[in-house]
Amino acid sequence: MVGLLVADLMRPGFVMFSVVVLFMCVGILSPKEALAGFSNKGMITVALLFLVSEGVRRSDALGHMVKRMLPKRSGCSVRNGYIRILPLITAVSAFLNNTPVVVVFIPIIKQWARKVRLPLRKFLIPLSYAAILGGMCTLIGTSTNLVIHGMMLDAGYEGFTMFELGKVGIFIAFFGVLYMILFAARRLPDDPAEASAGDSDVNCEESNVVEAVIGSRFPGINRSYSDFDFARHYGAEIREIRRGGTALTDLDSQVFREGDTLILDTDGSFIATWGDSSIFLMLSNGRCHEPVSRGWRKWLAIALLAVMIVGATVGSLPAVQKLPIGIPLDMFFWVCVVTVLMGCFGIFPVKRYTKLISWDILITIACALAISRAMVNSGLADFIAAHVIDFSNNVSPWAVLVVLYVTTNVITELITNNAAAAFAFPIAMSAAEQLEVNPMPFFVAVCIASSASFSSPIGYQTNMIAQGIGNYRFKDFVRVGLPLNIITFVLSIVLIPLFWEF
Repeated sequence: MVGLLVADLMRPGFVMFSVVVLFMCVGILSPKEALAGFSNKGMITVALLFLVSEGVRRSDALGHMVKRMLPKRSGCSVRNGYIRILPLITAVSAFLNNTPVVVVFIPIIKQWARKVRLPLRKFLIPLSYAAILGGMCTLIGTSTNLVIHGMMLDAGYEGFTMFELGKVGIFIAFFGVLYMILFAARRLPDDPAEASAGDSDVNCEESNVVEAVIGSRFPGINRSYSDFDFARHYGAEIREIRRGGTALTDLDSQVFREGDTLILDTDGSFIATWGDSSIFLMLSNGRCHEPVSRGWRKWLAIALLAVMIVGATVGSLPAVQKLPIGIPLDMFFWVCVVTVLMGCFGIFPVKRYTKLISWDILITIACALAISRAMVNSGLADFIAAHVIDFSNNVSPWAVLVVLYVTTNVITELITNNAAAAFAFPIAMSAAEQLEVNPMPFFVAVCIASSASFSSPIGYQTNMIAQGIGNYRFKDFVRVGLPLNIITFVLSIVLIPLFWEF
């Protein structure tokens, strides 16, 4: 499974589902255990949060905030831009899915950078990293936290409260943003000399040139350019394919990959037709950002988001949990209520709601829960945990925490964050049982380590989007991201045992 995920030969969801079926066939998983993940609270919560995030995105509240924060005059510095936008992106990403946040902000920042004559490539990787850092601060900030939360509930633990992970996440976010403000600009490349001429076509108001980042539901993935008739499917001609920091010129020999950026000649209706589809992660034509929803819906979307956050926070208080209500007022309850209200008021398009959900991520999460159970049933989790303890020379739980964090973080840089969480969680639980200590520090370490994907564009979807639009090379992520990985590691290892004793 890990080998196939690293090789990226198939979608992660299908790879993991195939492994679950294999485990079921050989008796490691029962059919009930194989399907249990599809009814898990954490997985359903992630699905509904996609819709809530879409409602907020369409309200234009995010675009309105960032446009007000950006410096208006030419001649401002990259660092000044960082100071204005990175804290805002971090705060917003703590409560919304990272991908729509990045999708909303990239076209705005791209247009602004051009206006004030700053290099765009100084901003896109920090934008993605700020979104990841914000996601570490709350239960709903990233799907990984909800996956671990769901596994904890299934294992009989209480799970996380809304802001519990913020005890460590806020420190990591603060020092991570500070690092980027002070050092990221000098570690990131400038725009190439030909960028201004190449991008001018996309910037023009009358232009029909569109940038499109390929998503997981694009039907031509792993098919060649010559084999898949893009023009017939979408009414647009491919001018250029960008991948891994290079422009691919010999199109006929290329194979479409998720995260590729296509430069398209369109008829002007392309964005309106495909803008709500998950076939493309992002579409941009360089024009001014226009809100999808106007008027009262904008403010209602923000109000409902606030209700969800406050309701879930208050509902997790011990005094509220003791009330004889009969219904747990947890995050699952409030996200269900807010999603239905957003749909009833037309804040997101109800008739197309299935297109707004990333099904591959949901299948990955559901199968991750089953694979985690398989590792426990087969004894593999106990076997690996015992070797982790031996490797740590039985010194202390803190040494095991270090090894577990590093292992999880390396895996998440190679495969998806949710798959890394599925691999690490049963090991963390088994290690705590063998050491006879509180497992909560290990669970928190898995959450942070599996989200801290800074050194490669592979582990996180927002990194893939930034790479495609910014034309970054792999080494650009290593240069700016590796120090951030180290900062996150040091803070986690020092702070986690302080807040959650072994």
